[in-house]
Amino acid sequence: MTTLIHPTAVIHPGAQLHPTVRVGAYAVIGERVKVGAGTVIGPHVVLDGWTEIGERNQFFPGVAVGLEPQDLKYDGSISLVKIGDGNRFREYVTINRATEASGTTAIGDNNLLMAYVHVGHNCALEDNIVIANAVALAGHVRIESRAVIGGVLGIHQFVHVGQLAMVGGMSRIDRDVPPFMLVEGNPARVRSLNLVGLRRSGLMDQDNGFGIRQLKQAFRLLYRSEHSFTEALTHLDALAHSANPDSPSKQLLDHLLQFLQTSMTQDRRGLIPGRGRSRD
Repeated sequence: MTTLIHPTAVIHPGAQLHPTVRVGAYAVIGERVKVGAGTVIGPHVVLDGWTEIGERNQFFPGVAVGLEPQDLKYDGSISLVKIGDGNRFREYVTINRATEASGTTAIGDNNLLMAYVHVGHNCALEDNIVIANAVALAGHVRIESRAVIGGVLGIHQFVHVGQLAMVGGMSRIDRDVPPFMLVEGNPARVRSLNLVGLRRSGLMDQDNGFGIRQLKQAFRLLYRSEHSFTEALTHLDALAHSANPDSPSKQLLDHLLQFLQTSMTQDRRGLIPGRGRSRD
């Protein structure tokens, strides 16, 4: 329906827009862009490059998606941005496509990126994430579902933020953030479990709250015991194996354990430490 497209918008004839897409004044949409049903593209939005956008997304004024990565290694190859459904991108969010040929910068479903968030090349965001204002994600950052990132901070390249983690505003995030934890500070430290996020997620109500009690036990092992971190992981592994195989508790503990073990491998940046913990 042409009535949904402002007459000042510039849309390449090769762009593929669902008939229900709304396009605001002075928006620019490139040749290789695909946009799904019910998406709203606000004034002065730029969508370019090899960009695929799902349904019911909302792009507020000034958003720029699919432009070349800010990476000196980029050689002009075809690389992608893929965005799922139901996301909201507030004013002046920028999302760069990947660096290498056929690489992807990926954003899942139902995420909220507030004003001035930058998503660098090859980042991968899962679902139901909230990122507050003026957050910069360097290249290859991965954020798992239902994480919350506070405002005015930077996340170093290749950092991995775990499921249901909470990162406090103005923190310095240069290493991996474990799932279910609240991290804050400069230098950042694991301060506690993200109990508010866990309550809001509904996990408190599952398994009569047993999973939360198990996570509290895991937190004490990792960050409040006299064990070394390696010894604490061994105890966490035993705790995970003792859980009912079909219970939500088992899934939570297994995910936490796998995340921590992966973050400690040589090709990773390591983990944000706890209070009084060293880097190892």
